[in-house]
Amino acid sequence: MRSIWAVATNTIKQALRMKIAAVFMVLLIVLLAVLGFSTTGDETLKGRLQTFVSYSLSLMSFLLCLLTIIVSVYTVASDIEQRQIYTVITKPIRRFQFLLGKLLGVIVLDVMLLVLFSAVIYAITIYTPRLYKAGETELVQANNEFFTARAALTVPVEDVTQEVLDRYEELKRRDELPDQLTRDEIIVALTKRKQLARRAADVGGVVVWEFDNVEPLARSMFIRFKYDIFPNPPDSQVWGRWYAGDPEFLKYGEQPKTQVYDQRHKHAARTFHEIEFPADVVTEDGRLAVAFGNEPFNSSTVIFPLDGLEVLYKADSFAANFIRAALLILCRLIFLACLGILASSFLSFPVATLFCLVLFFTASFSGFVIESFDYLSESVGVVYSYTLKWIIRLMPQFDKFNPTKFLVPARLLSWSMLAKCAGYMVCVKAFLILLIALLIFSYREIARIIV
Repeated sequence: MRSIWAVATNTIKQALRMKIAAVFMVLLIVLLAVLGFSTTGDETLKGRLQTFVSYSLSLMSFLLCLLTIIVSVYTVASDIEQRQIYTVITKPIRRFQFLLGKLLGVIVLDVMLLVLFSAVIYAITIYTPRLYKAGETELVQANNEFFTARAALTVPVEDVTQEVLDRYEELKRRDELPDQLTRDEIIVALTKRKQLARRAADVGGVVVWEFDNVEPLARSMFIRFKYDIFPNPPDSQVWGRWYAGDPEFLKYGEQPKTQVYDQRHKHAARTFHEIEFPADVVTEDGRLAVAFGNEPFNSSTVIFPLDGLEVLYKADSFAANFIRAALLILCRLIFLACLGILASSFLSFPVATLFCLVLFFTASFSGFVIESFDYLSESVGVVYSYTLKWIIRLMPQFDKFNPTKFLVPARLLSWSMLAKCAGYMVCVKAFLILLIALLIFSYREIARIIV
């Protein structure tokens, strides 16, 4: 272990002497300060905070990823090309200790830089409300919708398989099936129509959703929703009566065990809105029902799409969520450090750097690439399925585990999700890459003996 740590400390010193490392660090400090004072978002405090966190975290992650690739590749490739490795491997240190020391040094450097710049981003975020001199309304909105970590309760998709099959057979008997569609396409269309019908409230009608295991940590909860309306009124808005409380009361009219939220609101269609209601409407056993009533004086049917309603409640603090977001970035850096060590174990510095950059950008857009190829023609899709598909799937999906997707909308990044990412990206894929690097480097010819 002493030999590995000695190589690691030398790697850190070597990286700090690199001019490009100094440029990246200065660039990050300057750009973070500029972003802190220049981002405005939608001119509200919440919009300013969301824009700053989104840009600053993305910038920090991107530059640290590039720095990790360059340092991890350079620290091994330069020692080999400049023959400095001869003075190391001739000492009582094995090749695997040399590579592990290089990797440890890069990871320690990443941790130090990540802690430094994450602290800068966090400090600017926390002190922005004071510098901005926001009003009481904006402060309340920022505390409820940004400086928190909210869990989401979504409405489960109802199983309408039997109803759809019955409807399909009925249309088939009547010879009313569209000729231009296949059976699967018709089933999909009928399924979507049936599910939306369960989420529709005619004029004077009511739709009820139930949730279990609700454990709010704050006094307030939120209903986040979006709906479509038909026919469309002149102002594209309808009145709705929202309820939240005991499911037995809302469904069967029994005596409520808790107080019931009951308010009228008017909202525009086809855009998301949030309604705040007290958390004490949740029953002691964690049950909650939310209902929407389409007021009788409306002239439109209200339809909630499949992603059109969720209940949000505080599940953790912003600080804890921010720490987990930083650890999520660290998982990405560890993977790239292992990738750089692997590439430098058998490639020269320029080729290894290019190799890592290609894989990095592929991993950054892997989700988009996979979805795009799903829409290819059948002939091209077959070629893709047996070639690029497996290569892309071997890469971690950086876009799927993006910390801004959690911090900007104040969504909870749970420890279980972080552990899943660490196990997937570090314990499996990064570890496999490291093993391959150790195997290649152990058999690589460093110097040729000439007699």
